[in-house]
Amino acid sequence: MQVLRAANYRRMPWKNGGGETSEIAVYPAGAGLETFGWRVSMARIASDGPFSAFPGVERTLSVLEGDGVVLEIEGREAVRLTPASAPYKFAADAATSARLIGGPILDLNVMTRRGRHGHVVTRHKIEGELTLAAGVDRAMLICAGETVLASGQGVNVEIGRYDALTLDGAQEFRVTGIGEIFAVELNAG
Repeated sequence: MQVLRAANYRRMPWKNGGGETSEIAVYPAGAGLETFGWRVSMARIASDGPFSAFPGVERTLSVLEGDGVVLEIEGREAVRLTPASAPYKFAADAATSARLIGGPILDLNVMTRRGRHGHVVTRHKIEGELTLAAGVDRAMLICAGETVLASGQGVNVEIGRYDALTLDGAQEFRVTGIGEIFAVELNAG
Protein backbone atom coordinates (compact mmCIF):
# COMPACT_ATOMS: atom_id res chain seq x y z
CA MET A 1 0.00 0.00 0.00
CA GLN A 2 1.13 3.53 -0.72
CA VAL A 3 -0.58 6.63 0.67
CA LEU A 4 -0.78 9.73 -1.53
CA ARG A 5 -1.61 12.89 0.43
CA ALA A 6 -3.80 15.54 -1.22
CA ALA A 7 -1.44 18.30 -0.05
CA ASN A 8 1.32 16.78 -2.21
CA TYR A 9 -0.58 16.33 -5.50
CA ARG A 10 1.08 17.90 -8.53
CA ARG A 11 -0.85 20.94 -9.76
CA MET A 12 -0.82 21.63 -13.47
CA PRO A 13 -2.81 23.66 -16.01
CA TRP A 14 -5.54 22.03 -18.07
CA LYS A 15 -4.51 20.95 -21.53
CA ASN A 16 -6.80 23.68 -22.99
CA GLY A 17 -5.59 26.30 -20.47
CA GLY A 18 -9.06 26.81 -18.96
CA GLY A 19 -8.28 25.76 -15.39
CA GLU A 20 -6.06 23.74 -13.09
CA THR A 21 -5.82 20.04 -12.25
CA SER A 22 -4.44 18.28 -9.18
CA GLU A 23 -2.80 15.12 -10.46
CA ILE A 24 -3.21 12.28 -7.95
CA ALA A 25 -1.25 9.65 -9.89
CA VAL A 26 -0.08 8.95 -13.42
CA TYR A 27 1.44 5.93 -15.19
CA PRO A 28 4.17 5.75 -16.13
CA ALA A 29 5.45 8.02 -13.37
CA GLY A 30 6.14 11.51 -14.69
CA ALA A 31 4.26 10.92 -17.97
CA GLY A 32 2.84 13.96 -19.74
CA LEU A 33 -0.66 14.53 -21.09
CA GLU A 34 0.18 12.94 -24.45
CA THR A 35 2.07 9.93 -23.08
CA PHE A 36 0.25 8.62 -19.99
CA GLY A 37 -1.16 5.09 -19.93
CA TRP A 38 -3.52 6.07 -17.13
CA ARG A 39 -4.09 9.18 -15.05
CA VAL A 40 -6.17 9.98 -11.95
CA SER A 41 -6.77 13.64 -11.08
CA MET A 42 -9.15 16.18 -9.56
CA ALA A 43 -10.15 19.47 -11.19
CA ARG A 44 -12.17 22.49 -10.15
CA ILE A 45 -14.58 23.66 -12.85
CA ALA A 46 -15.41 27.32 -12.18
CA SER A 47 -17.23 28.25 -15.39
CA ASP A 48 -19.07 26.75 -18.35
CA GLY A 49 -16.92 25.69 -21.28
CA PRO A 50 -15.27 22.95 -23.32
CA PHE A 51 -13.33 20.01 -21.94
CA SER A 52 -9.81 19.29 -23.17
CA ALA A 53 -9.75 16.58 -25.85
CA PHE A 54 -7.61 13.49 -25.26
CA PRO A 55 -7.38 11.35 -28.43
CA GLY A 56 -7.56 7.60 -27.81
CA VAL A 57 -8.55 7.99 -24.14
CA GLU A 58 -11.55 6.82 -22.08
CA ARG A 59 -12.57 9.08 -19.19
CA THR A 60 -14.76 8.64 -16.10
CA LEU A 61 -15.96 11.76 -14.32
CA SER A 62 -17.45 11.97 -10.81
CA VAL A 63 -18.63 15.11 -9.00
CA LEU A 64 -17.05 15.48 -5.54
CA GLU A 65 -18.29 18.96 -4.52
CA GLY A 66 -20.82 21.51 -5.73
CA ASP A 67 -24.31 21.33 -7.21
CA GLY A 68 -23.19 19.46 -10.31
CA VAL A 69 -22.70 19.84 -14.03
CA VAL A 70 -24.47 19.04 -17.28
CA LEU A 71 -22.16 17.39 -19.81
CA GLU A 72 -22.91 17.79 -23.48
CA ILE A 73 -20.98 15.07 -25.32
CA GLU A 74 -20.90 14.73 -29.08
CA GLY A 75 -23.18 11.87 -30.17
CA ARG A 76 -24.89 11.47 -26.77
CA GLU A 77 -27.81 12.93 -24.86
CA ALA A 78 -26.83 15.58 -22.32
CA VAL A 79 -26.17 14.08 -18.90
CA ARG A 80 -26.62 15.72 -15.50
CA LEU A 81 -24.01 14.74 -12.88
CA THR A 82 -24.27 15.64 -9.20
CA PRO A 83 -22.43 14.45 -6.08
CA ALA A 84 -25.10 11.70 -5.83
CA SER A 85 -24.58 10.44 -9.41
CA ALA A 86 -22.72 7.27 -10.31
CA PRO A 87 -19.32 7.82 -11.97
CA TYR A 88 -19.90 8.53 -15.68
CA LYS A 89 -17.67 7.04 -18.42
CA PHE A 90 -17.26 8.55 -21.89
CA ALA A 91 -14.76 8.97 -24.72
CA ALA A 92 -12.32 11.77 -23.89
CA ASP A 93 -11.79 12.44 -27.60
CA ALA A 94 -15.48 13.28 -28.21
CA ALA A 95 -16.21 17.01 -28.22
CA THR A 96 -17.48 17.71 -24.69
CA SER A 97 -18.61 20.86 -22.91
CA ALA A 98 -19.73 21.48 -19.35
CA ARG A 99 -22.56 23.67 -18.05
CA LEU A 100 -22.55 24.23 -14.30
CA ILE A 101 -25.84 23.63 -12.47
CA GLY A 102 -25.06 26.12 -9.69
CA GLY A 103 -21.60 27.34 -8.80
CA PRO A 104 -18.16 25.77 -9.22
CA ILE A 105 -17.62 22.04 -8.78
CA LEU A 106 -14.72 19.76 -7.91
CA ASP A 107 -14.55 16.56 -9.96
CA LEU A 108 -12.60 13.32 -10.01
CA ASN A 109 -11.23 12.27 -13.41
CA VAL A 110 -9.90 8.82 -14.29
CA MET A 111 -8.45 8.41 -17.78
CA THR A 112 -6.95 5.39 -19.53
CA ARG A 113 -5.38 5.02 -22.96
CA ARG A 114 -7.61 2.76 -25.14
CA GLY A 115 -6.04 -0.56 -26.10
CA ARG A 116 -3.35 -0.26 -23.42
CA HIS A 117 -5.27 0.12 -20.16
CA GLY A 118 -8.82 0.00 -18.84
CA HIS A 119 -10.56 1.26 -15.74
CA VAL A 120 -13.66 0.97 -13.58
CA VAL A 121 -14.67 3.59 -10.98
CA THR A 122 -17.20 2.87 -8.23
CA ARG A 123 -18.55 5.03 -5.42
CA HIS A 124 -19.00 3.43 -1.98
CA LYS A 125 -20.80 4.78 1.08
CA ILE A 126 -19.23 3.58 4.31
CA GLU A 127 -21.12 3.26 7.55
CA GLY A 128 -18.90 1.06 9.67
CA GLU A 129 -16.78 -1.35 7.64
CA LEU A 130 -16.50 -2.19 3.95
CA THR A 131 -14.38 -5.01 2.53
CA LEU A 132 -13.11 -4.70 -1.03
CA ALA A 133 -11.05 -7.12 -3.10
CA ALA A 134 -8.61 -5.73 -5.63
CA GLY A 135 -8.17 -8.41 -8.30
CA VAL A 136 -6.61 -6.02 -10.79
CA ASP A 137 -3.16 -4.74 -11.78
CA ARG A 138 -3.58 -1.68 -9.57
CA ALA A 139 -6.36 -0.36 -7.36
CA MET A 140 -6.74 3.06 -5.84
CA LEU A 141 -9.02 4.40 -3.12
CA ILE A 142 -9.80 8.10 -2.93
CA CYS A 143 -11.41 9.33 0.30
CA ALA A 144 -14.24 11.73 -0.56
CA GLY A 145 -15.47 12.20 3.00
CA GLU A 146 -13.84 12.49 6.37
CA THR A 147 -10.92 10.38 7.52
CA VAL A 148 -11.26 6.60 7.14
CA LEU A 149 -9.01 3.74 8.20
CA ALA A 150 -7.78 1.36 5.48
CA SER A 151 -6.40 -2.04 6.49
CA GLY A 152 -4.77 -4.81 4.49
CA GLN A 153 -1.65 -6.96 4.33
CA GLY A 154 -1.04 -6.24 8.02
CA VAL A 155 -0.97 -2.46 7.48
CA ASN A 156 -3.42 0.09 8.93
CA VAL A 157 -3.39 3.63 7.58
CA GLU A 158 -5.66 6.66 7.91
CA ILE A 159 -6.58 8.54 4.76
CA GLY A 160 -8.21 11.96 4.95
CA ARG A 161 -10.38 13.97 2.57
CA TYR A 162 -9.07 13.55 -1.00
CA ASP A 163 -6.07 11.49 0.08
CA ALA A 164 -5.54 8.34 -1.99
CA LEU A 165 -4.27 4.85 -1.31
CA THR A 166 -2.75 2.69 -4.06
CA LEU A 167 -2.60 -1.10 -4.02
CA ASP A 168 -0.71 -3.28 -6.49
CA GLY A 169 -1.99 -6.70 -7.51
CA ALA A 170 -4.73 -8.80 -5.97
CA GLN A 171 -5.33 -7.79 -2.36
CA GLU A 172 -8.26 -7.68 0.00
CA PHE A 173 -8.58 -4.63 2.21
CA ARG A 174 -11.03 -3.13 4.65
CA VAL A 175 -12.11 0.47 5.01
CA THR A 176 -13.58 1.54 8.34
CA GLY A 177 -15.36 4.80 9.17
CA ILE A 178 -18.31 6.86 8.07
CA GLY A 179 -18.18 8.62 4.73
CA GLU A 180 -17.58 7.96 1.08
CA ILE A 181 -14.76 6.56 -1.03
CA PHE A 182 -14.15 6.05 -4.70
CA ALA A 183 -12.54 2.75 -5.76
CA VAL A 184 -10.58 2.88 -9.01
CA GLU A 185 -9.57 -0.39 -10.71
CA LEU A 186 -6.82 -0.08 -13.33
CA ASN A 187 -5.83 -2.87 -15.73
CA ALA A 188 -3.41 -3.34 -18.58
CA GLY A 189 -5.26 -3.60 -21.89
